[in-house]
Amino acid sequence: MSNVAVIGSQWGDEGKGKIVDWLSERADLVVRFQGGHNAGHTLVIGGVEYKLSLLPSGIVRPGKLSIIGNGVVVDPSALLSEMKILREQGVEITPDNLIVSDSVSLILPIHQKVDIAREAMRGAGKIGTTGRGIGPAYEDKVARRGLRVGDLLDEVLFSEKLKEVVDYHNFSLENYYEQSPVDFETVLAQVLEQAKTIKPMILDVADELHQQMKSSENILFEGAQGELLDIDQGTYPFVTSSNTTSGGAVTGSGVGVRDIDYVLGIVKAYTTRVGGGPFPTELDYDVNTDEGDPVGRELCSKGHEFGATTGRQRRCGWLDLVILNRSFKMNAVSGICLTKLDVMDDLDLIKICIAYEIDGQQTTIPPFSAEGYSAAKPIYIEMPGWKTSTIGTHSFEDLPIEAKNYIKKIEELSQIPVDILSTGPDRDETLIINNPFD
Repeated sequence: MSNVAVIGSQWGDEGKGKIVDWLSERADLVVRFQGGHNAGHTLVIGGVEYKLSLLPSGIVRPGKLSIIGNGVVVDPSALLSEMKILREQGVEITPDNLIVSDSVSLILPIHQKVDIAREAMRGAGKIGTTGRGIGPAYEDKVARRGLRVGDLLDEVLFSEKLKEVVDYHNFSLENYYEQSPVDFETVLAQVLEQAKTIKPMILDVADELHQQMKSSENILFEGAQGELLDIDQGTYPFVTSSNTTSGGAVTGSGVGVRDIDYVLGIVKAYTTRVGGGPFPTELDYDVNTDEGDPVGRELCSKGHEFGATTGRQRRCGWLDLVILNRSFKMNAVSGICLTKLDVMDDLDLIKICIAYEIDGQQTTIPPFSAEGYSAAKPIYIEMPGWKTSTIGTHSFEDLPIEAKNYIKKIEELSQIPVDILSTGPDRDETLIINNPFD
């Protein structure tokens, strides 16, 4: 038995989907432990694309048990819509292969309305949320007024709790945001109808996981986004509303700290982020005007850097070891999976940020606040590009010497081994140096 947690080591979008899919084939259970439907990834299996936002990656593989853990927030409409699309693609989804924790917090229509109204009021200070109600749902959870999936099992009690939540948020909508209120009866009828499909899948996930571990099953824990968007450890306030770290895999599923045997940190060979917030190594480029840094243009174009869920252009820049090394420590990363190396195949020169200069002082410690990053100037080392294709390379020794040196430099600077190398978008274009499940 081996339990593996997969963590995004940057600002998300590191290419976790393909790697999680590869690992899920070798796992018995796949657990989604945090986040909502504000992020997603695309799996390509047998030439068929599957777009997932809420459902664990194991759902597309027969014989695997997929679990949505308590750290996730679920919009019933989004969940049922995703299930419908996958079923139309021939994927079987039943209570036998999908379990939803009774402690999962619900995203309600009023959360979405508050999210959109709040972001609009921020004006130029927008955080860049997707407006899907993720933040307000997590706020209700922490404020202890949120509704959970298990509440759907008692319709009378659910109705009472829902009335309190709707009244609370309607007051803000009308009196602060100057928006129309949400109708309680409409929301109640909608959610109770959706609950008919969800109820058979509700289970005590923590108990189920511990039972499965007794049976020596391989368990894969997958999250959304990345370490630098963690609500506690990320570039606050330009973060998501949940814990995206390996610690979140524990609290978001119900297993113990010592139950995680290996943490795989997914690292894009360069850096990207979506939305607002600090980005010291950014190579600013605007796809709408085709203006900006030519390397930023190359990375964005060749890397297809557009969100799978939102379609938004991702900001691109050089690899940043200052933030990466902090991420590796916070997640207790066992090994690195380096993705999208091939996107840099045509570059003459490649840079790695090894430190920041802030107020004339060199440091390898990231600033405390988002505002602090504005004074951070990246200090780079430069390495020659390899100027040849690495796509589909199946042996480390077959890589160009310059590419091997780049990988070895990352290992040297981080003191973490590169155990997996993604050499293209297809799942078979994956070079396994050390299998996390072995």
